[in-house]
Amino acid sequence: MTFSPDYVRLVLNENFEDAKALFLDPLLAIHDAHLVMLAERGIVSRDDARTIRDALARIDPIAVRQVTYDGTYEDLFNYVDRLVVDGCGPDAAGRLHTARSRNDIDMTMYRMRLREDVLRLIDAVAALREAVVDQASKHRETIFAAHTHAQPAQPTTVAHYLLAMAEQLERDTIRLFSAYETTNRNPLGACAITGTGFPIDRDRTSVLLGFSGPTGNTYGSIATVDYLLESAAAAGILLAGVGRFIQDLLLWSTREVGYVRLPDALVQASSIMPQKRNPVALEHARALASKALAESGAIAQTVHNTPFGDIVDTEDDLQPLVAVAFRDATRAVALAAVTLDEATFDVDRMRTQAGESWVTITELADTLVRDHGLSFRSAHAIAGAVARTCRSADLSQVADVIARAARDAGHTVDIGPDVLTRVLSPDHFVAVRRTHGGPAPDVTARAIERSRDLLATDRTRLSELRRAIEDADGTRRKAVREI
Repeated sequence: MTFSPDYVRLVLNENFEDAKALFLDPLLAIHDAHLVMLAERGIVSRDDARTIRDALARIDPIAVRQVTYDGTYEDLFNYVDRLVVDGCGPDAAGRLHTARSRNDIDMTMYRMRLREDVLRLIDAVAALREAVVDQASKHRETIFAAHTHAQPAQPTTVAHYLLAMAEQLERDTIRLFSAYETTNRNPLGACAITGTGFPIDRDRTSVLLGFSGPTGNTYGSIATVDYLLESAAAAGILLAGVGRFIQDLLLWSTREVGYVRLPDALVQASSIMPQKRNPVALEHARALASKALAESGAIAQTVHNTPFGDIVDTEDDLQPLVAVAFRDATRAVALAAVTLDEATFDVDRMRTQAGESWVTITELADTLVRDHGLSFRSAHAIAGAVARTCRSADLSQVADVIARAARDAGHTVDIGPDVLTRVLSPDHFVAVRRTHGGPAPDVTARAIERSRDLLATDRTRLSELRRAIEDADGTRRKAVREI
């Protein structure tokens, strides 16, 4: 077949280059696994299987990746098929394609590639979780004013803030592990779309390729992309959360806020303004996260409203987008981890601002409820009067405003300076908030240990999944040798 030069230039050449980079190794592994299964099931004779095996063994992946597309074959599969024919002749080579199609080969390659991308992203998330928890453990008593609606709200601790991010990353990890399990199913044997009449063993090829088992319905094995959308959605949710976290760190890095300082190795100077320390590592992380989020959304857009069947839309042109989305996502998360790990917090500045803007005033209202029997509505009104009329925490002025506002509301309240000093203290505000998930240092200490334990468990699971793939590679190589 002679292809149009424009079709070659605009489509086939680009797809060939992408396939060499992304799918050559999975393709060769699929050839080996399918050959072993055919030989074991007696579908291909041992003699022919050995001949095919030797031809496959002579294919040099490095040499294939250096090939320039010349338009005399359609894609990478056809090029490798030509190499097999050259290595063992058309009759033996033709037997390798028994009970399979490019359709199920492609879908198997895509899942093998995606599962590796998902595992790399989980690894990057684990590194960010570790950085978050490490910083939290250093700052259980570092108080700062948390904001709501971009305004100072209440005192909390850096640990409390970071643990909120840690929990979100833990949920992200659950979603990514779930996406991995959905992805790690083997479509090989679904053939074009209806399976085959040959007595193949799909469980065997699943073992040889490191899958947890075969996919089910053969039509769906070819047509569905929900496994891919699940992975992209999990990545997108992760990126949205990480991007918000990075935005906070960038705000905290400004001179006006001054909570966070990055080391010199993670900032850049200005070519004209010598005083500048631009936090570019965080900006790069934000840009990469935004880019990857857009790419993950584009995956769904590409397959939306396409036919539920074998179509190009889910194949050659989509898969490079999947790869780059996960690459950018992993870069963003990994860079955020490195930057947070190297960042330092201005503890004194944070504490000072936590005592300003009446951010402890909620505790005054709570004290009026606990110790003086007021309803929270009345206590809130009295505390609000303090915030509106007192420019500073002058204790005598605050006591007078409380007493006057209480009288106006029909109550008698007399709070002395010692009580006011304690009630308006950011340390006290944090210390009494000991409910589950709260900022009190002993509460966050337990949360930190829980997060560390969960991180260790997840890293063990990640190692087990990677080892399962490595073990399958060893099993497959051994089975190929023993044909």
